[in-house]
Amino acid sequence: MPFPAGLTDRPLTRDDLPAVAALYAAAEQVDDTGEHHDAHDLAEYWFAPYVEAEHDVRVVLDGADVGAVGATVAPPTFRDAYAVHLDGRVHPARRGDGIGRALLDWQVDRGRAIHAARHPEAPGRLTVLAQATIAGQEGLLRRAGFAPARWFQQMSRPLTGLPEPRTVEGVQLVPFEWARDEQVRHAHNAAFTEHYGSSERDRTSWEAMFTGQRAFRPDLSVLAVGDGDVLGYVLAYVHDADTAATGEVDAYYGQIGVVPAARGRGLSKAVIAAALAAASAAGCASASLEVDTDNVSDAQCLYEAMGFRVRRTQVSWSVQLAPQGWPTSRVRAWSLWISSHRRGWTPGWPPAPTGRSSRCTPTTTSAPSSTSSSRRPGCGRAG
Repeated sequence: MPFPAGLTDRPLTRDDLPAVAALYAAAEQVDDTGEHHDAHDLAEYWFAPYVEAEHDVRVVLDGADVGAVGATVAPPTFRDAYAVHLDGRVHPARRGDGIGRALLDWQVDRGRAIHAARHPEAPGRLTVLAQATIAGQEGLLRRAGFAPARWFQQMSRPLTGLPEPRTVEGVQLVPFEWARDEQVRHAHNAAFTEHYGSSERDRTSWEAMFTGQRAFRPDLSVLAVGDGDVLGYVLAYVHDADTAATGEVDAYYGQIGVVPAARGRGLSKAVIAAALAAASAAGCASASLEVDTDNVSDAQCLYEAMGFRVRRTQVSWSVQLAPQGWPTSRVRAWSLWISSHRRGWTPGWPPAPTGRSSRCTPTTTSAPSSTSSSRRPGCGRAG
């Protein structure tokens, strides 16, 4: 559908970034997502090596003012399906005018085109990470053909009353070292083989999305090293925009993982406890992370055992794209399989963010943890 009369749209330029950051700040006053982005963050997100900003990101102008922004971003690597992440925001003063619908229509078309141009031979998936706090987003996505696929919990804890340090025989807990960056990448790829939406991160996407980010804090990140190999890790980030908005420093744990061969030894609790201690010593006020509620290692229970509590809920909505060239009968069978394996939505789910999950019991809190979320507009919660 076209944009409302009087509005124009065009590709994003670097000169737009301060105005787009101001749009996000205005939206956050209403949306309460808990995330803040400055112009430097947005430049990292939308001018990454795998993003064609002139084609993949658009701004909607109300005269000279930026009224909305939309991005369609596809990281280069994938496992089960080629994921195209859609993200955007409409200024609160212009909501209800049809801008969101028009922008989403463009994003869906662009996402389909990206899939067709880059990986038509593979299944594709358009994804939108919806904030439960943004009114009207669910209805917009349902009308566009999206269905809820996954739930994510934003969790945090204060850096007081920290868990006791832990030791694991034959393992050293050390701060992140740049000489081990490639080892950490390989460990991450091994740790996330079975996780929803994860992919084998190549060097380019690893640097752009993780350790090459301006927010990455090697001094607050912890590695578990045994026999010269990285067995587990916590990668920490401090976002200047969050600090400026809240007045407090939060250590955000974007990636936590243990390689399969080292699981069952208590490494997850050990590296998390060490990371919390490092953040506290550096003057951080809190630590936060995000977790898939269907995480195969039941990580949410472990994080709750480490003092984290649920603060907000996000839902990943998706549209599945069949590989091009498949006959209609095969596409139909594939669509039915996707539908049967998608977690069904029921009233009352996800649970209200009231703290401890009733499904977490003492027998499950020793499960190995693996969590990865790239806190970037347009990248969903990519592993």
